[in-house]
Amino acid sequence: MRFTDRSISALRAKSGRYEKWEDGRTGLGVRVAPSGRKSWVFMYRFDGKPRRMTLGTYPLVTLADAHMTHAQAKKKLERGTDPGTEAVFQRQEERQAETVRELIDEYIDKYSTPRKRSAHEDRRCLEKDILPLWGHRKAKSITRRDAITMLDRIVDRGSPIMANRMLAVARRMFAFGVDRDILQVNPLVGIRPPAREVSRDRVLNEEEIRTFWQGLDKADMPELMRLALRFLLATIQRRSEVVEATWSEFDLTNRVWVIGSERAKNGVAHSVPLSP
Repeated sequence: MRFTDRSISALRAKSGRYEKWEDGRTGLGVRVAPSGRKSWVFMYRFDGKPRRMTLGTYPLVTLADAHMTHAQAKKKLERGTDPGTEAVFQRQEERQAETVRELIDEYIDKYSTPRKRSAHEDRRCLEKDILPLWGHRKAKSITRRDAITMLDRIVDRGSPIMANRMLAVARRMFAFGVDRDILQVNPLVGIRPPAREVSRDRVLNEEEIRTFWQGLDKADMPELMRLALRFLLATIQRRSEVVEATWSEFDLTNRVWVIGSERAKNGVAHSVPLSP
């Protein structure tokens, strides 16, 4: 029959499944099930054997869509490729493709934890703002627009600097995904940080230092927190370097604290003089 939208719409269900084929022996047909469901099919021969390929259901796949997919399949045949087998492989690959949830777990386990002391912070950020939105989606389905919308949500709730941090972590995670061949393109490449960050130049004067030090005695906090804050002020080191310090790093005789390269943020070991 001659395929038109009118002729295909006019096909009615029967007690058994049947097929109608397009004029001109193109191999393109439409299969009508007893339920009335209509599916596009392509009949062809490959290596001398008959093959059947499903192109989708009508009207979700329009007549124009079916003709385009049919033409692409014929080109593959001309190049010596079985289009039906390739389509099955692609569908299997799509079903097996990693979700964003799986990408997060793999990134934390194989990249963040072995390389970063802040791996727990990476997981917290990703599980708070990305997992609820995209966890069930395929990682390769995330678009640049999805990423921008996610960052806008963080900014709109009043956390613009957090949006900058989220951008950095997510961009690194998707770059990891590209390296692992989980996806082909990093959707966050080229996205600018949502918020402008200004470097801090505020310092405490002597009176403020005195107020802080003496005020800790009256502060409602655990003793370990009080000691940690005093040690931060006395040594002017980073929080993580202070709270993760071990006794083996301290030489109390010579009054020096050696922070190893594996713990230093810049990867370079350095010595911190200790006051009496």
